[in-house]
Amino acid sequence: MASAANQAAAGLSFSKFAQATDLKKRLWFTIGALVVFRLLSFVPLPGIDPHALSSLFAKTNGGVLDFFNNFSGGALHRMSIVALGVMPYITASIVVQLSTSLSPTLEAIKKEGESGRKKLNQYTRYLTVFLTAVQGYFIAAGLESWGASSGITAVVAPGIIFRVSAVVSLIGGTMFLMWLGEQITARGIGNGVSLIIMAGIVSQVPTILSNLFEQGRTGALSPLVIIGAIVIAFALIWGICFMERAMRRVLIQYPKRQTARGMMQGDKSYLPLKINTSGVIPPIFASSLLLMPLTIAQFAGNKVQGNSRWNDILLTVTGSLQHGSPLYLALYAAGIIFFCFFYTAVVFNPEETADNLKRYGGFIPGIRPGKSTAEYLDYVLTRITVIGAAYLTVICLVPEAVIKAFGLPQMQITGTSLLIVVNVTMDTVTQIQSHLLAHQYGDLIKKAKLKGGALRR
Repeated sequence: MASAANQAAAGLSFSKFAQATDLKKRLWFTIGALVVFRLLSFVPLPGIDPHALSSLFAKTNGGVLDFFNNFSGGALHRMSIVALGVMPYITASIVVQLSTSLSPTLEAIKKEGESGRKKLNQYTRYLTVFLTAVQGYFIAAGLESWGASSGITAVVAPGIIFRVSAVVSLIGGTMFLMWLGEQITARGIGNGVSLIIMAGIVSQVPTILSNLFEQGRTGALSPLVIIGAIVIAFALIWGICFMERAMRRVLIQYPKRQTARGMMQGDKSYLPLKINTSGVIPPIFASSLLLMPLTIAQFAGNKVQGNSRWNDILLTVTGSLQHGSPLYLALYAAGIIFFCFFYTAVVFNPEETADNLKRYGGFIPGIRPGKSTAEYLDYVLTRITVIGAAYLTVICLVPEAVIKAFGLPQMQITGTSLLIVVNVTMDTVTQIQSHLLAHQYGDLIKKAKLKGGALRR
């Protein structure tokens, strides 16, 4: 009986999906846009030797380049025109968001409503172009000198022409991806920029799984280790799904109001405070800062080969900050916890929330409006941020510890990647359900209008 009911519900949902023409158009548009992104990731910059580039990337394995290559779907490894992906846009968005909390001028623009939001979006675009130009120039200059001491050159014809063409190509690729993300948000399903990042991460899953199973076939890894790694991955996904939906609902009471028709009943609502208010920003910041010294040490290794003292220092740095080492895990955890509290304090202002509640007559039962409400919200937010920071730390450190303990190959699908993929998937599924629900109610309204017209006739 239960299985028959489930099959009937599934058939009903599929029939509703088949009837939702607008939703199908949005899904096809989203898929087409992501296919375009993947095709662009294979278009190389002009003047690049792909074989030499692959050899040089193999020597810097585990650095910050691998971290950003993960979000670009391998485009950075191939040095394509979209090698930087949407990371400059993400960085610019974070900088503008932080600036609105620190600059009174930008904060005033933010409070202007829709017009203020458009101004801030325009500032974000300008900053994206600037960051892409700076990063593109350093990438072009670094490619010219990268591997020169070992006799490997990734650039066919170094010079000003290569640098200009590389910077222009990278700016064009990043701005096109930004535009493509905005088009997906407006005409597709889900957040476009987030879907582009997720597509880059998911595109590497088949390669990772094939390498894992190949090592199991050759005997390099035990079948029990492979099964255990897959089970741990599914457990982490379940934990992310559970914690990302967890929130602390603060009861808000509104007083009774006198109207022309008499006394109205006081309303109740809830202020939802997510356990993980900071999202995926803390792991990204912590990873970037932690991998930066390792990358610098790897790039500088060839330049100090004749100096034994510097060689010893570089070997110590690279050895201490390897993935899974105790120092790496400790610094990674400390960075995640710090940025959790820092970014939560930036995105949520208890004083502003308390003022808004007081302005509209709302209050928390048992707490005086104004300063006391702000202190209470700050107290609650601090407590749940402790739980959120612990959750992010566990999610990000477990894969690193498992890889180190079982001797698994270093994978690109880290805890940060899982967080992004699961969050974007949940958001996209929620939007699809909203479209299906809106379509269902639209059909009911049409039927009601037809019945009403028939009765009038």
